[in-house]
Amino acid sequence: MQPSDLEKLTIAVVGAGYGGAAAAKALSLLGARVDVYEQAARIHEVGAGIGLRPATMNRFREWGIFDAVAGVSSPSDRFEILTATGDPLMKEAWPADGDQVHTHLIHRGDFIDALLGALPEGMVHLGRRLEGVEDRGGDGAVLTFADGTTAEADLVVGADGIKSVVRRQLFSRKPPVFSGEHAYRTVISTDAAHGMVTDDNLRMYIGRGTKVYLLPLRHRGQVSFDITALDPDGTWAPRVTKEDLLKTVEGFDERLVAITRDLDMDTVNIRAVYDIDPVDTWHTDSVVLVGDAAHSMLHHQGQGANSAIEDGGALADALKRAGSVKEALALYQATRKPVTDELQRISRQGWTEEEIHEVFPGQRPAAEGQE
Repeated sequence: MQPSDLEKLTIAVVGAGYGGAAAAKALSLLGARVDVYEQAARIHEVGAGIGLRPATMNRFREWGIFDAVAGVSSPSDRFEILTATGDPLMKEAWPADGDQVHTHLIHRGDFIDALLGALPEGMVHLGRRLEGVEDRGGDGAVLTFADGTTAEADLVVGADGIKSVVRRQLFSRKPPVFSGEHAYRTVISTDAAHGMVTDDNLRMYIGRGTKVYLLPLRHRGQVSFDITALDPDGTWAPRVTKEDLLKTVEGFDERLVAITRDLDMDTVNIRAVYDIDPVDTWHTDSVVLVGDAAHSMLHHQGQGANSAIEDGGALADALKRAGSVKEALALYQATRKPVTDELQRISRQGWTEEEIHEVFPGQRPAAEGQE
């Protein structure tokens, strides 16, 4: 589309999470009029740490926000996978993207603050819970909110997460799928990590269906501590005790057990782990899905946030390349859906020592003493 056409475009983004904020930033750089509608009365990201891959950091460089994100994150050289007792299974450098070789480890709250801080004042509208979306068949779309207000736009971007109203009303009524796991996430002081954090690299310990992640946040003097364990309770926010957590790490390195024993349960975010089945179609002529609304995936590959960011960049790229919004949405889906379908598939694979090389194809255990 020509710059003059893009500048006339009105875009409504539903959701101010990673995917929505990234899409808003990328699309606003095209010159389009962008408004973001978020159901929460205030933005407060809970949880712990994530890793922003080199390709994601290059997107931020392209959008002029690399320094803002890098300033609240720590660069990491590699990730390691170990047995429950600390024997190495794999040690790999992060996949480079051009000259960018580091994955940046960041707290979720710092990340969303950096993204939203890069948007113009007045672009994000809080307290706007979506109730309905009317697709006008190529002539834009209308959003209806719980407070009775409406918004019209040439293009609606559904970035409203795993429980997406946009997806349910226009694309798929299939509910999210329970993985049979719970995730227990918190942030602790580096001093409380019992000497297990000595650098800026992510480590994952696996055993008996449990994964324990240690993700350093050196710039904060903290560590993101995450236990993902098998549990048949599919309640979205299950009730779990300290004793329950300790059972999940039985047989693990005693230092991991000690970290778990020392946790303040009031600081632990407890969630059942869900994803969605691949959605056949992500777009109409005027409405499109991004991020978890399009392809929510299990967190084992660490690709959920990264995929959402890339969606925003790919959507903006498609609008620049295509001759119309309709063509752009088809190009965006053709570019991104094969990638995220595969990531969804891989993220559902098994997590035992024997299966680790199927989950991370082509990668090998670290040789003894390898750095």
